[in-house]
Amino acid sequence: MSERPSPIKIGLVLFMGLMAASTAALFIRFGYAAGEGLNQVGLGLAMAALRLIFASMLLIPLWYRTRNEESPQPGAYWFALGAGVFLAIHFGSWIPAFAFTSIAASTTIATSSPVWVAIMLWLWKGEVPSKLTIIGIAVAISGAMVLALGDAAGDGAGANPMLGNALALVAALGFSFYFLMGQEAQRRGLSTSRYVAVAYAIGALTLLPIPLIVGPHYGELPGMVIFFGLMLALVPQLIGHTSFNWAVKWVTPTLVTLVILMEPIGATILGLIFFGELPGWVVLLGAVILLGGVALAVWGRAEPEESEHNETVLESEEPEQNYR
Repeated sequence: MSERPSPIKIGLVLFMGLMAASTAALFIRFGYAAGEGLNQVGLGLAMAALRLIFASMLLIPLWYRTRNEESPQPGAYWFALGAGVFLAIHFGSWIPAFAFTSIAASTTIATSSPVWVAIMLWLWKGEVPSKLTIIGIAVAISGAMVLALGDAAGDGAGANPMLGNALALVAALGFSFYFLMGQEAQRRGLSTSRYVAVAYAIGALTLLPIPLIVGPHYGELPGMVIFFGLMLALVPQLIGHTSFNWAVKWVTPTLVTLVILMEPIGATILGLIFFGELPGWVVLLGAVILLGGVALAVWGRAEPEESEHNETVLESEEPEQNYR
């Protein structure tokens, strides 16, 4: 195990990761502007496909790095394959959501996955959440209701805020399944590096044909749309997520997750600066309540996560968490 970095270095890497992740909404908005006049849903799906295609290409070196790994337990690759499909559902829902709702709403709802993960673990594995997590779930759902009421009252931004919010919710659920299946694949012996390479490749292959069916086709996309698809893979994906996966080796997953919950704040600020986009106060209030609930839910799971993290750090340098 290498020497533990200083708290300042860890903090700077987390901050860099947060800033990089927050640019995702910005590049998506720029992509929509560059593709003005094209089918908005199809354009969003094309950008989702481009993000995963470019990300998969960037991860090709991982295939070489992991070529001599021992075979994992049966079923590991099937869970990795399933995770890739759900990752495609996540991006294939989240990026089109920006065509209909605000940056603040779409990023906040999509970031609510820790709540759904806690509920799914409860139903799937019988892991009863703590009282604090249950309170957090209730608060998050209340915040989502306030946000939806604000949109229904015309307080939101976008062509169809309710539809956009529904797509963002599907994205959050898709990421929750992606996370759980990825966790199971790694529990069965698949290394993080090989798992990420497999999941991203499957996600890219899942989305690859959709623009050819829905349109616009890849050949019809303006060069700047392709450029922003590449930027989505490079900045929020490569820089942002690599920073988080590095940091989780040195601090608890709970802390990293709480940092990630600040992404909607950074994205909203960038949206205000570059596009003058700011929804009404009711939507913002709902977003704040929702994020607060998610934070409580994450904090409620802190003790078992921290114990598991301490054991992981002692045994291996390989991070066990994967972030959107």
